[in-house]
Amino acid sequence: MITKSPLVEKDPYLKPYSQRLLKRYQKARLRELEFTEGKRELKEVANGYLYYGLHKTDTCWVLREKAPNAVQVFVYGDFTYWEVKSNFELHKNENGDWEIEIPLNYLKHGDLYKLWIVWQGGADERLPAYVQRVVQDENTKIFSAQVWDPPKPYQWHYSSPNRPNHPIIYEAHIGMSAQEEKISTYWEFKENVLPRIKKLGYNTIQLMAIHEHPYYGSFGYQVSNFFAPSFRFGTPEELMELIDEAHHLGISVIMDVVHSHSVSNEKEGISKIDGVGNLYFHSGERAIHPVWNSHCFDYGKRDTIFFLLSNLKYWLEVFHFDGFRFDGVTSMCYVNHGIGVDFVDYAQYFDDNVDEDAISYLYLANRLVKQVNSQAFTIAEDVSGLPGLAFSSQLEGVGFDYRMSMGVADFWTKTLKECADEYWSPGDIFFRLTDKRPEEQVIAYAESHDQAMVGDQTFLSRMVGAEIYTAMRKDLATIGVQRAVALHKIIRLLTLSLAQGGYMNFMGNEFGHPEWIDFPRKGNDWSYRYARRQWNLATDENLVYSYLYLFDKDMINLVLEESILDYLPQVLEQNFQMQVLAYSRGNYLFVANFSPQNSYTDYYVNCEKGKYTIVLNTDSEKFGGFSRIHTQYTYSNNGGGLSLYLPTRTMIVLRRSDEF
Repeated sequence: MITKSPLVEKDPYLKPYSQRLLKRYQKARLRELEFTEGKRELKEVANGYLYYGLHKTDTCWVLREKAPNAVQVFVYGDFTYWEVKSNFELHKNENGDWEIEIPLNYLKHGDLYKLWIVWQGGADERLPAYVQRVVQDENTKIFSAQVWDPPKPYQWHYSSPNRPNHPIIYEAHIGMSAQEEKISTYWEFKENVLPRIKKLGYNTIQLMAIHEHPYYGSFGYQVSNFFAPSFRFGTPEELMELIDEAHHLGISVIMDVVHSHSVSNEKEGISKIDGVGNLYFHSGERAIHPVWNSHCFDYGKRDTIFFLLSNLKYWLEVFHFDGFRFDGVTSMCYVNHGIGVDFVDYAQYFDDNVDEDAISYLYLANRLVKQVNSQAFTIAEDVSGLPGLAFSSQLEGVGFDYRMSMGVADFWTKTLKECADEYWSPGDIFFRLTDKRPEEQVIAYAESHDQAMVGDQTFLSRMVGAEIYTAMRKDLATIGVQRAVALHKIIRLLTLSLAQGGYMNFMGNEFGHPEWIDFPRKGNDWSYRYARRQWNLATDENLVYSYLYLFDKDMINLVLEESILDYLPQVLEQNFQMQVLAYSRGNYLFVANFSPQNSYTDYYVNCEKGKYTIVLNTDSEKFGGFSRIHTQYTYSNNGGGLSLYLPTRTMIVLRRSDEF
């Protein structure tokens, strides 16, 4: 008997697809039972990283590799003087995996090694699929696996903080987090950036580019070694120390995990680990992503699911990450990767273009994460709006805690490109920033790293133009700069205060970082000039960037300290003609005047009875405004509404008290 899906109760438009939803859920549950045999949890099964790869026992080193297409496998490296020798040939064990035991004295901490894999018609060097440490030679640029056996394993000092009620996320890239033109390190991030994040008030850090990747300029999204933290930034222990210190500061750390595809590189990655490309990946037309030119995982294969689930458990258990942001979920869930598709019809979520195997894997992934750490949380980067994606797996959903609200950033980008602020619509803004599925919690953001890349622009750069290099001193700020500063604050306050779940900001964007991100490449003479963060701009009191920095700090702390996101936003005013938007969340009233021309001396807002005081004002001189609003005044509403002074391009937040 087919029962009604809980998702249908949340979204009646899903009623015609209730049976399809149930079958989708049943397929995922069946896959889980296959893995666990109905007797264990997923976390007890996903232990590939403890079995495969190189491991030290009390008596020897053991190396295991899955390579079903291989006819011979050898290990070689420093200990063989980089010669392939017959006495270091792996043999097939009872599980069909290749295995070798190596005497303890043959390998030591820091030694380099590789696999030499022979298959029908060819042979070549490879790195183990589960390798946990990879380094690159500075001169030859060749990657090798490295024996990692430090004399003193890292000792953790602090427990993970409780999961934040509302993640306020600081998206960060370790390598480009320094002021200097170089690749920064885990240790430098811990020492120099973590205190900044704490001071700003963010409760979560999202770390990018942690998976090892051959090309630095890929931003970490072309992964070669899924179990190896990037060598560029330091040692595994230094990454552990960074996460440990973040926990000490009460900050959760999530990882930007890439399970949507893998780099096509053969010698560095896993694309053709045993000479063919179908061990973990699709064959034929589906093997290569048409845009990214990378290998696409086949989520219908047991080996693939085992590999990826083990990868999640590894980062949770070994490095104490507090969760994951899953990259490229839309690409995973659709056969055509969602390329060029406008998802406007519910039927698109249930047709033959949907990869049901991928959805089953994501269900398993979320189940595993919660089993390993009940406080961990997951975020899906999805633009399609797949029903049930951010809905409990206990209630027939896929199980993500949050979905990235990518449409919000797209909306703001389109608005700044195409719509002068004279025509900003309060109603449209409120709708776009609150539009989500009823069952979902979302992470809202105005701009992420995507908007800061070469080919796009940060919002401040887009609004200021060339004056970002000539008119950013406070005493030289032009009307155009003043406009940009005003709108920058309003956009962020709107996005955060209307968020229904959490909020995210890319590092440096809080103060309007002036330049795009451009990693070293041939076209820029391998320069690091645009692959860094100019932190000095944020604290230079002579520059307008300091206004935005201070505003972001006060905005974040107000929203968190007062638990404003615990309440749903209630729209009170959407005046298109006067360009005024007003809404409430709990005891807080938010009022914005988008008009660049009209100020209102007695603007009436119908709101709850009580006394109101201004607690945040974008027009404050402290934030680069003109101090046109008297913030010490107490507004009283005895039932007839509230009369407010609303200058041009301003937004205020008022706290309500029941006392008269």
